[in-house]
Amino acid sequence: MKFRFVSLLLIIVFQVSCTSSKIVQTQLPDHIGGLKLLDVYTIPHALNFKGTNVGGLSGIDYDVSGDRYFLICDDRSSINPARFYTAKIPIKNNKIDTVLFTDAVFLKDENRHYYPDSKTNPARTPDPEAMRYDPLQGNLIWSSEGERIVRAKDTVLTNPSITRINLSGNQTDSFALPANLHMRATENGPRQNGVLEGMSFADNYKTLYVNVEEPLYEDGPRAELSPNKAYVRIYRFDVAARKNTAQYAYELDPVAYPPTPAGSFKVNGIPDLLSLGNNRLLVLERSYSTGRIPCTIKVFVADLNTATDISNNPSLKTNTQFTPVQKQLLLNMEDLKVFTDNIEGVSFGPRLPNGNPTLLFVADNNFSPFQQSQVFLFEIVP
Repeated sequence: MKFRFVSLLLIIVFQVSCTSSKIVQTQLPDHIGGLKLLDVYTIPHALNFKGTNVGGLSGIDYDVSGDRYFLICDDRSSINPARFYTAKIPIKNNKIDTVLFTDAVFLKDENRHYYPDSKTNPARTPDPEAMRYDPLQGNLIWSSEGERIVRAKDTVLTNPSITRINLSGNQTDSFALPANLHMRATENGPRQNGVLEGMSFADNYKTLYVNVEEPLYEDGPRAELSPNKAYVRIYRFDVAARKNTAQYAYELDPVAYPPTPAGSFKVNGIPDLLSLGNNRLLVLERSYSTGRIPCTIKVFVADLNTATDISNNPSLKTNTQFTPVQKQLLLNMEDLKVFTDNIEGVSFGPRLPNGNPTLLFVADNNFSPFQQSQVFLFEIVP
């Protein structure tokens, strides 16, 4: 999901160098005692790389064996064709040494054509939001939110999608989506710009979890300033079959702050998630309210083991006989007293010299000079 801000921010550019650190195989932590912030790095605004404008970074994933990161860009082919980047992010003395982009790859449709922008063909324009690397197959899976524009003279309904591609950006296959993820002109199914935001492999790449960012229409209201049972769905897919096998209800926290002026835009939703193993997920919630510059970012540990499979529940608003996902707050980034922009992606990184794993978060600047493309480095403390 994109946000637009109107207050000028100071863009902080850190000096870059070329020192790399030793990479050790990252494993899922048995227990997370806490997250310790080590560094925040800001990518220069409007950085030009291979003729593209680097920004809109909405997802990040780490390839251990290749010591590289994949970062998907949510440019809807309006600035440059829809794309992802590869990058090196070496860590030196527990700090981000640099973010060194190494390639820009354009996404292609089933006919190996670049995706059009919304002026050329809005029904075919993607909205890239999440991407994960599959080292067993040596390829990538990415998601698009689709589109839902319902106007008297201009209706565009494009279903979200989950697509597998090779490293050249060529589509190889796609996942079948359940009916409740299909866009409709009526108030059923997904809301505009609140669909497939987060994604994570699990179970040694046999399982894929994805989530909608905001509640489906039939599942209830969007998050408000007080608890209102705003449930989003987390979908479990069998990767080999490319089919949905379970769905779970996750209750969002309230929006963190009232908007200014009253009645203007506010939102809370899930921009990304990350498997911790044993049916547990690290879940990000991002709250934004008009009139505030930063986003409120909360990190939760979610346990699906006792949650009801709601695949056959057509409406969480009318059929309330289910057990939601259990969640526990791990970190509210406001407690760090650092500026947090529109954080949209999370990935494990390399292990530190002390053996502890790392987490990296990336913020989407929406290509706005008033926002920052940030990379956060955290140590996972047992």
